[in-house]
Parts: sequence; structure tokens; C-alpha cells
Amino acid sequence: MSVELRQLRYFVAVAEHLSFSRAAEYLNLAQQSLSQQIQALERGLGVRLFDRDTRGTRLTAAGQVFLPEARAVLTRFDTAVVVVQRADRGEMGRLNLAFLTSTANYMLPPVVRAMRERFPDLELTTYNVPIDELVAGVRAGRFDAAFTRPPLVADLVTRVLAVEPVCAVLPAGHPLANRDVLSLSDLAAENWVLTPRESWPPWHARYDRDFAAAGFTPRVVQRAAGVPNLLGLVAAGVGVTRLARSARSIRRTGVVFVPLADDHAETVVAWMPAREGPALRNLLDVTATLTGTADLTSAG
Repeated sequence: MSVELRQLRYFVAVAEHLSFSRAAEYLNLAQQSLSQQIQALERGLGVRLFDRDTRGTRLTAAGQVFLPEARAVLTRFDTAVVVVQRADRGEMGRLNLAFLTSTANYMLPPVVRAMRERFPDLELTTYNVPIDELVAGVRAGRFDAAFTRPPLVADLVTRVLAVEPVCAVLPAGHPLANRDVLSLSDLAAENWVLTPRESWPPWHARYDRDFAAAGFTPRVVQRAAGVPNLLGLVAAGVGVTRLARSARSIRRTGVVFVPLADDHAETVVAWMPAREGPALRNLLDVTATLTGTADLTSAG
């Protein structure tokens, strides 16, 4: 059996008009060509679809049964065309997005909200992950894009989405807690709590440079993975730490955030350029719009 899609369209047109001449005019097709295509369809199916006599054109019993099925096939094909075109424009499909744990609280809501409003049929799956898993996942293709902090690795492309002050985080009641601004060197005599050095060596290399420029090596009395743990240790009076201002949204009691002079942190979106498809480009366009219209760290 050999049946072409166009033959189904021709069949439906004749069935709806019950006239080869009117159907040919509707299709902008020569009547002889239309008749030949219907005959070819009937041969391919092995059944007669129309009765033609002096009284006009009528569907046979088989033709009456075939008509709704042909319409369904054509509708499904038309739907498939729309779907594949929308997928090619990045309006459908799926994106896996990773958010660094310390940025998810303020970055995830506006990004997901904006994407759902603009592309409601694009499925988003979000992951809240530590930095090493985030970078490995983007490089391996498990995540299409990630929202994180630099420095990262050379093969990832990044775009800055937000810049915010970095603060000294002090226990409530600390002698420096009432200051409007501090320098890093003001904290040289303090006990510090920091993340483990192996959690992300590029970050700690930058920290080392910053502390060296301030003229001291921090006395680290405890290390803890994750911003919530660091904030808990500061609130307990174990030591001080240094975090982006947006971390205030994670804990608002027991700690005080004091801006550090000339110290800022960036939040970036990162991706692998070789995997930049239409859906990812739409995400990047949306985040660029967000960057221009809102303070993405305002939740902090």
C-alpha cells in the first residue's frame, strides 16, 4: 500500500465539497490531476472511496468510514509540524538548570517565573547543587546552564547577571557590628569560619589573594560546607566569615552583615558553547532582560 499525505488532503477536499470541480478550484489544482490522485489513492488502499454518476459525487460506505480517519491523520500531521517548528525556535523541549546553593534563594524564582511566562511549554527542571557538582554537570551535559559564582573553568562561557556587595558576617553584638563599612584588614585578628579548601580550589585561590592583599592570613578555626552552616557557626560565636550580601535572606537572626569596602561578588550564568541550542538561547535572552530590569539579588 502506498498512500501520500497530499492524497489524503485531496480526498478530504473532494469529500467536503462532493464535487471534483469545486475541490479542484479550492485546491488550485487541475481537475484531471485531482481525479488521477484520487484514483491513485483508491488503488493504494484497494477500495473505492467515491461514487460518481449523473447525480454527482458521493462517498461510498468505505469513504464515509475513511473520512474522519483521514482528517485525524492530517490534524496530527499539522500538529506535528507546529510542534517541530516550535521546538526549533526553543519554545518547547526541556532545560536542566543548576543553581549554586547560595544563589538559588534569590536567582531561581525570577528566572523560572520569567521562563514560564515567556515559554510555558518549555519544561524546566532545576537542581540545587554545590559548586563542584555544578561545574562537572555543565561540562558533562547533565545541566544545560548553571547560575553560580566565578571563578569557574576555562571551557565554560559565562555572562554576568548581578553584582552585589560582599559583607563581613559577624555575630550579633560583635564590637564591629555597628560599623557602616569595614575593610578586610579590620578583621585580621578575628577567628574565621570558611568552606573547605577542596570544595572549590579556584574560589580559595582568590580568597588567598584577597587576604594577602589585606596583609594577613586568616586564623581559620573551623570549616563547614555551605552558606547555611557558615552562618550558623557565626551566629554561635565561633568566628566571622565573608559572604555576598544576598546571603542575608538565608539567616536574619544572630548575625550582622557589614559591607566590606570595594568588595563585590558576581552571579553569572554559565554554559558550554558547544551545546548552545535554541532553548538555551531563549534562556539567555530572558536572563539578559531580567538583568536589565531588576535587581536579581533583591531577595537578599
